[in-house]
Amino acid sequence: MKHGKVVVVTGASGGVGRATARAFAERGARVALLARGREGLAAAADEVQRAGGEALVVSVDMADPKAVDDAAQQVVDAYGHIDVWVNNAFTGVFAPFTQITPDEFRRVTEVTYLGYVFGTRAALHHMLPRDRGTIVQVGSALAYRGIPLQSAYCGAKHAIQGFNESLRCELLHSGSGVRTTMVQLPGVNTPQFDWVLNRMPGKARPVAPVYQPEVAARAVVHAASHARRREYWVGGSTVATLIANAVVPGVLDRYLARTNFEAQQEEGEHEGPGNLWAPADGPHGRDFGAHGRFDDEAVSSSPQDWLSRNRSRLLMAAAAGGMGAAVTAGLRRRG
Repeated sequence: MKHGKVVVVTGASGGVGRATARAFAERGARVALLARGREGLAAAADEVQRAGGEALVVSVDMADPKAVDDAAQQVVDAYGHIDVWVNNAFTGVFAPFTQITPDEFRRVTEVTYLGYVFGTRAALHHMLPRDRGTIVQVGSALAYRGIPLQSAYCGAKHAIQGFNESLRCELLHSGSGVRTTMVQLPGVNTPQFDWVLNRMPGKARPVAPVYQPEVAARAVVHAASHARRREYWVGGSTVATLIANAVVPGVLDRYLARTNFEAQQEEGEHEGPGNLWAPADGPHGRDFGAHGRFDDEAVSSSPQDWLSRNRSRLLMAAAAGGMGAAVTAGLRRRG
């Protein structure tokens, strides 16, 4: 019997969730895979087992709080507890705001924002009595900076950011051993651009530069082990976007209005099944895997990712260097 960490990953059937489940499995974790579609979940479970982990498949719609609670209980019944809960499930609509119906906007919000809320609540129900555990919210640069054509998704990511900050303060106030952190991602090469609802003239694509989902997965795994930090940023473009939004928000508005309609599209007609109301890998669907169609341009490493994972080592080196310089200066003064 394996005795690795018990990790829950929502949205585990594809994309970043799929890569994250595999990354935890490589460390011997017991991974509960939560998503709606069964094809992707079955393939993800196979990958987890081949990577050295143990898989538990739980089909659940994260917008259903009772189902989420039941899923968490199923994990605890199987493994005894939950060490790490990764909120990652989402959906979206690529369209101008005026072309998104109220029901569609509500559905994106229920899955992408409230799904995180319900997942966090379910995790806390089992973590707080043990006074330990880590909740990782998979976010985006769009948690700070909205862009055109993704109003529902951007609104949800902004909401997650505020919710997580509030919860983090409450946990710190109570002296809880439970930690929460957020990983802010750049554009990632995932299947989402082929399966989300799209009303744009062309095929949806991530804003360049594009990173492979394994870069995001490494950041999530690292954040789960170092959750005392408030958040982690992945990709230089994410950092640049956040800085620009803080320094020149009005200028950035105009820049995005001018460039981001074309930057989120490419030639071709959208042919994806859409996963807003039903999973793309449902009974008549297929497994989409972790990667999207942008392997030719996606990069597999990020300087920001490396800096985040080696921050403590760099701070120690800087401190040691500063101490050495001070000692040298003192010796020179004595001489």
